[in-house]
Amino acid sequence: MEGSTNHQENDPILVNPELNIWEALIPVFCLIGMLAFNVYVFGDDALSGSNQFILLLGGAIAAIVGVFNKVKFDTMIDEVANNIQSTAGAILILLMVGSLAGTWMVSGIIPTMIYYGLQILNPTIFLPACVIICAIISVATGSSWTTSATVGIALIGIANALDISVGMTAGAILSGAYFGDKISPLSDTTNLAPAMAGTDLFTHIRYMLLTTVPTIVITLIIFIIIGLNLDVSGTTDTSAILNTIETTFTITPWLFLIPAIVIFLIVKKTSPLIALLIGTLLGAAAAVIFQPGILMQISGVENLDFISGYKAIMNSMTVDTAIVTDNETLNDLFSSGGMAGMMGTIWLILCAMVFGGIMEAIGALAKISSALLNLFHTTFGLFASTVFSCLALNVTASDQYLAIVVPGKMFAKAYRDKGLAPENLSRTLEDSGTVTSVLVPWNTCGAYHSGVLGVPTLSYAGFAFFNYISPFMTLLFAAFSIKIRQLTTQPAQT
Repeated sequence: MEGSTNHQENDPILVNPELNIWEALIPVFCLIGMLAFNVYVFGDDALSGSNQFILLLGGAIAAIVGVFNKVKFDTMIDEVANNIQSTAGAILILLMVGSLAGTWMVSGIIPTMIYYGLQILNPTIFLPACVIICAIISVATGSSWTTSATVGIALIGIANALDISVGMTAGAILSGAYFGDKISPLSDTTNLAPAMAGTDLFTHIRYMLLTTVPTIVITLIIFIIIGLNLDVSGTTDTSAILNTIETTFTITPWLFLIPAIVIFLIVKKTSPLIALLIGTLLGAAAAVIFQPGILMQISGVENLDFISGYKAIMNSMTVDTAIVTDNETLNDLFSSGGMAGMMGTIWLILCAMVFGGIMEAIGALAKISSALLNLFHTTFGLFASTVFSCLALNVTASDQYLAIVVPGKMFAKAYRDKGLAPENLSRTLEDSGTVTSVLVPWNTCGAYHSGVLGVPTLSYAGFAFFNYISPFMTLLFAAFSIKIRQLTTQPAQT
C-alpha cells in the first residue's frame, strides 16, 4: 500500500505521564458510541458527511481530555498538522485515481476489461478468480491501492453485469490485494514492519509466509464454496450486455496495453503518482483514437473538434461523467465521478487525521499500547497484546502506518526480553496492522478502497476473509507455539 509518507517511523512516541488509561479511553468509547448511533441512523449514507463530523467531535473530546491533562492546544494542532501532512500522498493518489478511472471509462479500457471478463469469468469461478488476479497484480506492484484502482474497478463492473454481490466481490478483491501487499518486497508496509521490529526484509517475508499461505488458502476455499452455491440471475442477460458494450464502444485488445504499461511502471518502482498520471494521459489519448463517438456524446456535439474533445476529456477526469446506453444496468456502470467523486473520501481522511492527531498529541495512543503490553505476561499474551494494539490503533489513529509504527516501537524490547526473534514481531504487525486497516470505514485504507470501488466498507468487511482471518492465524500459531522463532542468544521465557 502507499499513500501516507513514513515520517512517523522516526518520530518519537508522545508519552503523557499525567494521563491514565481510563482518560485515554474516554475519546475511544465516545467515538465508537457516536459512530454506532450515527450508522444506525444514516446507514450507508453515514459516510456522506455525518461520520466525518462525528470524528471531529471525537477529536474535540480528546482535546478536552488533553487540556485537563496539561497538554497545550497548540501541541495538539501541531500534531494534527503533522498527521494531515502525512496523508498528502494518499490525497494526491485519490485525486489521480479519480481522473484515471474517468479516462479509462471514456477510452473504453474498463468496458473492454468487462467485455472480455464476462466471457472468461463465469459466476462459479468469479470470486476465487478475483482473489487470484488481484493477488498477482498486488505482488507485482506491491500496492493494494493500485490493484483496486485498476483491475478492482473492472471486476466490480463484471460483478454488476453478472448480478453478483459487489460486497462479496470487493471482499474477494481486497483479500487478494492485501495478500500481495503484505508479502511483496515492493510494498512499503512490508518494508516498514521489519524496520520497526529490527529484522531484515526477506527474513520477514519468509517468516510471514508461514501464516499468510494458510490464510489465503482458507480464503480461496471459502470463495470457491460460495461460488459453487451462487444463484445468479445476471448470467441470462450476459449476451445482451455484451452486445450493448460492443455497439457503444470500440472494443479492442490493444486497450489492454495501457493498464499493462501502468503495472509495468509500478513494478519498475516508478512513483505511483507518476504511473497513475501516465495512465490517465494514455487513457485520454486512447479515448481520442478509439472512442470519438463517446467524446461527442459527452460534449453534446455532432462533429468532434479539438475544443469539444478537450472538454469531454477534462470533464471525464474531473467531474461526474455518464455514458448513456440502451441498457439500464450499464448506464449505472458506465459512469465515473472523476476527481470530484473522491472528495468525500478525502474529507473523511482529513477528519480521521484530526482525531488521530489529537489522540497522539495527548499521549493516549502510547498509553493504550502500554496498557495492552502490561496486560499479558506470557508469550501468547505478548502476541495477543500486539494484535489488539494494532487493531486499536487502526480504529483510533485511523492510519495503517501508525498501527505498525507505534506497536513496533512499544513492543520491540518486550519481544527481546522474552527471547523471541524480531521477525515474530514484524509478522504480527503485518498480520494484524496492515490487513485490518481496510476493515475500518474511517481509516485511510478503508476510506480509500470504499471510495475507489464504490462499495461501503460495512458491505465488504464481512467478505474480506483474508483480512480478518490473518490476525486469528497469527494468534493460533502463537497459542500452539507453531514456528515461533527464538533468539539464539537467549531462551524464550513463558
